[in-house]
Amino acid sequence: MNVLEQVKPNPRHEIFRVERILHPESNQPAKRSHKIIAVLPAYNAESTLAATLADVPAGSIDEAILVDDCSRDRTVQVAREMGLTVIEHTQNRGYGGNQKTCYRHALEHGADIIVMIHPDYQYDSRAIPHAVGFIELGICDIVLGSRVRSRHEALAGGMPLYKYISNRALTAAENFALGQNLGDFHSGFRVYRREVLERIPFERNSDDFVFDTQFLVQAVHLGFRLGDVPVPVRYFPEASSINFRRSLKYGVNTLGVVGSYWLNRLGIRRSKLFEDKRKNPA
Repeated sequence: MNVLEQVKPNPRHEIFRVERILHPESNQPAKRSHKIIAVLPAYNAESTLAATLADVPAGSIDEAILVDDCSRDRTVQVAREMGLTVIEHTQNRGYGGNQKTCYRHALEHGADIIVMIHPDYQYDSRAIPHAVGFIELGICDIVLGSRVRSRHEALAGGMPLYKYISNRALTAAENFALGQNLGDFHSGFRVYRREVLERIPFERNSDDFVFDTQFLVQAVHLGFRLGDVPVPVRYFPEASSINFRRSLKYGVNTLGVVGSYWLNRLGIRRSKLFEDKRKNPA
């Protein structure tokens, strides 16, 4: 029995409307002066979308935007039935290209804090308000969900051994090279303060998976404060993942991005990836 079969009896996953999390049934809703928007870069998420959103704590976000990257299933129809804001790509733009659309629309919709979470039910959505809290308190500008609280927990959750080993090696290398202390540099659960998206030139980044690495290295270069919180994850057939060959390519590209960061920092080879978008908007 896979993860989705285990959660299927939960009625929240069968009949779900986004209003439940945007407007909880309460006479005294939580008061805040900023707008929180969740963005969901989606591809073939029909079977997992409801489960992902059903776990989002009521009142923790103000709007949910799903960007569909030419799914071959009913992701768009399901998302609209739930009441989400839906953006459709007319052609597949890749994982990084999907995120670019997510962030553009989040900014256009007035987001002060942006939550990016994969709609494949891999990351535990219940952690959203806790991650957002570090942004609200002014402690961090970016908060990542760390999948690796311990080796046993990561492997017990279904993380393939080769992914665990490569994650640990790459994260250690990135922490050392970038002066950080993150538990997982490659998480698909991320929360950003608005200024981060306004200053990082993410439109210049790759449309592939290395977009995530480029974004964090750019954030370090611009002096943003990075932090993380433990987030349980689930690995099962319906959850998105990349195969060994693409993982190897991703790892090589990640090291290349870190190398570019140091070449730029030392003034050996300047890169437009590390320019502040406010100062160089073109």
